[in-house]
Amino acid sequence: MNGQLFFSQSPEEQNSPPLTHGASAGGARSHRGGEERLSTLSPCCSVLQRLKTIPATGMSSRKRNQLKIILLGNSGVGKSSLMNQFINQRYTNLYRATIGSDFLTRDITVDDQHVTLQVWDTAGTERFQSLGSVFYRSTDCCLLVFDVTSADSFRALQGWRQEFVVQGSSRDPETFPFVVLGNKADLGNREVSRKQAEDWCRTHKAEYFETSAKEALNVETAFRAATRLTLNQVKAVDRCVENQNLVQLQTQSSFINSLCSC
Repeated sequence: MNGQLFFSQSPEEQNSPPLTHGASAGGARSHRGGEERLSTLSPCCSVLQRLKTIPATGMSSRKRNQLKIILLGNSGVGKSSLMNQFINQRYTNLYRATIGSDFLTRDITVDDQHVTLQVWDTAGTERFQSLGSVFYRSTDCCLLVFDVTSADSFRALQGWRQEFVVQGSSRDPETFPFVVLGNKADLGNREVSRKQAEDWCRTHKAEYFETSAKEALNVETAFRAATRLTLNQVKAVDRCVENQNLVQLQTQSSFINSLCSC
């Protein structure tokens, strides 16, 4: 379009008689539908005023009502059990190892916001880790799960977190919502103390919950806390986008004003 600006007329303008402009010093007189009105804007200013009404592109107006949450951790820590307990309020010992990934959905209300949670359960074995970039895409929150009776599963959290940060292309690892779940807290033969887990979470800026999928201990609480944390993060990102667009709109308005010498 070679830098030219084109405006389409509204139906009202298309059906109206052509405008005639007087030469009075007080402004341009326009005749429309038998009514005479005094316009204080020159034709140049009228066009510029219309330019100012064009919204900045990229303004975030979409309501975020669906969140994707992913469960990561070693095989056998109870990711499938946690998902099933949260979604269906059921527990069984007859789980098979997850192949690739699986997901279930549930509608909940958090802080008066209706949210559809899409909860993804992933395989905890190395042969499926190459598929991580596919499963991690567009994730809003990551739940890192370990077994409190397995020190190895706890030590593996660092690797799972790093893999997600790299393959999931998270917008900012420092502010992305990570939540750690120490599962099987109903068992007595634990190898990881609460203090160890809390210290790790403090270092990595993650919230921590001890859960039991079998006893439904803190499962609902943990998922709701993760949802609330994610919603707050989404709002922060949206506010940042809105502020950027506000600056863009103000810059555009200043530029438009500079074009008019009236």
